[in-house]
Amino acid sequence: MQWTGIGFVAPTVLVIAAILVYPILQSIVLSFGDSSIDGSEPYRFVGLAHYSQLIHTGRFWNALGVTLTFTAITIPCELLVGIGLALLMNESFRGKGIARLAVLFPWALPTALNALMWRWMYNSDYGLFNALALQSGLADRPINWLGDQTLAMISMSIVAIWKTSSFMALIILAGLQSIPRELYEAGRMDGMSRWQEFRQITLPLLKAPILVALIVRSMDALRTFELPFNLTDGGPVTATESLSLYAYKVIFDFIEFNFGAALVVVQFLVIFAMSLVYIFLLRNRD
Repeated sequence: MQWTGIGFVAPTVLVIAAILVYPILQSIVLSFGDSSIDGSEPYRFVGLAHYSQLIHTGRFWNALGVTLTFTAITIPCELLVGIGLALLMNESFRGKGIARLAVLFPWALPTALNALMWRWMYNSDYGLFNALALQSGLADRPINWLGDQTLAMISMSIVAIWKTSSFMALIILAGLQSIPRELYEAGRMDGMSRWQEFRQITLPLLKAPILVALIVRSMDALRTFELPFNLTDGGPVTATESLSLYAYKVIFDFIEFNFGAALVVVQFLVIFAMSLVYIFLLRNRD
């Protein structure tokens, strides 16, 4: 019986190992050595040389700061908007199905298409936002949304919040629908207000869905690539260059596979550490 179970599980384990484990191990091996692209020179172990180079590279620290800043801005906003949307979709009202479809529409759009759409709206010459600002008198000249270092980060964060808040809402809505109605009925009998119900019943029972949403979205934010690549290409200068985008440029533009592998490994460690922090802070305490 035991070997039968192992036989059923083995194909899945092998597929996961081939798709996930092998590339991770290969990246780790490459990060500790030097090798040529065409294989003309044999692999040479160099230890922590690439990691030392990484620590002394200002562009790496800039990319790490951009990634952490982007995560710190977007994740709390997405969580708050997601909770609000989930509470709204959990209510009974006419047109509820259409409202749910509208909420999930941004998440259904591909990230690249979403970024290009917003890039047109942010355009400083003929973009929608500048047209509205100029016609309403809020601005007397076009605003360079994606050309200013501060505005570029804010603009990119707004796009991420608009797109992925619906993902947060979807997970939290599933948690809301699993809460027994009897708890709310008992709360009303005790004279609880809607705010007290949310704070004492809803929020504690949403801890697990919120944890899942935070971990998944934080991992996505920490490895964001398509959004800065298609929206700003990391600019202006490197104001929106994330770790993933920097790693892409190192590997494919600068053709430095070993240094890029070290960068990818460090990014993996950052994501892993962030996940551990979430689990420690929001773990279920019975």
